[in-house]
Amino acid sequence: MSSTTSSAPATITFNGQPALQLQSPDGAQAVVLLHGAHLVSWRPAGPDRQPGDEQLYLSERAIYAEGQAVRGGVPVIFPQFEKRGPLPRHGLARTRHWEVAESRVGTDHAVAVLRLVDDDATKAHWPHAFEAELTVSISGPRLDIELAVINTDQAPLHFTAALHTYLRVADVNLVRLEGLSGLRYIDSTSGEEHLDFNQTLQVHGEVDRIYMRATQTLLLRDQGRRVALESQGFDDVVVWNPGPEKCSAMPDMPPEGWREMLCVEAARITHPIDLPPGEEWAGRQSLLAL
Repeated sequence: MSSTTSSAPATITFNGQPALQLQSPDGAQAVVLLHGAHLVSWRPAGPDRQPGDEQLYLSERAIYAEGQAVRGGVPVIFPQFEKRGPLPRHGLARTRHWEVAESRVGTDHAVAVLRLVDDDATKAHWPHAFEAELTVSISGPRLDIELAVINTDQAPLHFTAALHTYLRVADVNLVRLEGLSGLRYIDSTSGEEHLDFNQTLQVHGEVDRIYMRATQTLLLRDQGRRVALESQGFDDVVVWNPGPEKCSAMPDMPPEGWREMLCVEAARITHPIDLPPGEEWAGRQSLLAL
């Protein structure tokens, strides 16, 4: 492991919310809100140790308030995906305040670790004891996001999880996503299951798919820009874009915002995690700007 310098990520205010600003010595930058442990910006290292272009989509109409989920970036989905269960949509983590457990800058990277522990408010919805940690690490062209959950309860935990990654694109109609050919997926707009025979996924209107057993590297092509996506511990990949009609009805999205984003999410949905007492589960998504 690289040695650690005396520097540490700066504490800043981002749209009224406390946040950590990470900057690695090679110029990569990221911003993580304490609200939801929400990554809202990632700019990989560019020429001359300067931060490159923004890689994440963040809605200009996003709401930054207690109990509200921020639209864009990388929301943390835990312990329930979407409305697949009795909890609030997408669970509890993305609207809770997380504590900073660790932050440091090394010779070639910057890291922040945020922690969420159960309390009376979480137990009102999900009556279990747990600890969750989100680790964000940046280095050069690479971003690693890891979600770890420790079962501190006396009974097994049963949950789903996802890293709801909004990628910024120039025009979603021209984007090509490679690596999903030959996989089965659930079309969440219809509830039907299909086999994807296409070599690339192209977006034409609304798309909302859960690809199963999607463990291979994906490649997003966007007008000369490429981003590779890998995951470990997550067996599913969600691909989502609301399309023009649904986007226009979303109060925290501009009407044309759907053109500028594509969600490619590392997820555990179709095979939920069953975690015995005292055990830990971890899942990671890695992005590489090419």
